Amino acid sequence: MCGRLSQYSGIHDFVAALSMPGALINNLGDQPLGRYNAPPTMQLALFHVAGDMLYADPVTWGWRPHWATDRAAPINARVEKVAHGPFFRQIWPHRAICPIDNWFEWVDEGGPKKQPYLIRHRDGSPILCASIGQLPEPNEGDGEHDGFVIITADAQGGMVDIHDRRPVVLAPELAREWLDPATPKERAEQMALQQGQAAEAFEWFKVSNAVGNVRNHGAELIDRA
Repeated sequence: MCGRLSQYSGIHDFVAALSMPGALINNLGDQPLGRYNAPPTMQLALFHVAGDMLYADPVTWGWRPHWATDRAAPINARVEKVAHGPFFRQIWPHRAICPIDNWFEWVDEGGPKKQPYLIRHRDGSPILCASIGQLPEPNEGDGEHDGFVIITADAQGGMVDIHDRRPVVLAPELAREWLDPATPKERAEQMALQQGQAAEAFEWFKVSNAVGNVRNHGAELIDRA
């Protein structure tokens, strides 16, 4: 998965897709998020659960443990290693969902520049990406070291032609189970490894090269080229 995505819907649209009963603590406001071309290190909307509450917080896309000062903060974590490797051990128990509208990949098609593609659900519904992170503590303000990564798996079907990795996307009922603190870590690992949505749930198409410039933010970036 490449490091660019869109998160332009309003938080209540994402909550409706998650269909999770109970109280919502919304720290993002009620307006559309409007992020058509979000890069790493940007604060993105993230769902997590604390107590009996669903929180929607702005959290930095990217995280590394305090001892990993020799590298940039990863934005993704490979599902094959995330549950047992030392790098993400600290945050593996802290599950979250990053709701997005689409993500982008770049494909070498022999031209002078790689061709960007947009990937989204065929039915246009929000995409619920399995994530883990160092998450905000309720009522404690912004955490200096808060951040999250999206879990990725091998691409399948025709999606392999676009990129060899994809986010682990969970259906709403699985996303709710993923968020539930009572879900055992072993069950969460099983979901991430085996129950991500298949390639058939998605469509992809070419978009303008303008998406390659992070200074471009308009809605025209998600139009078919």
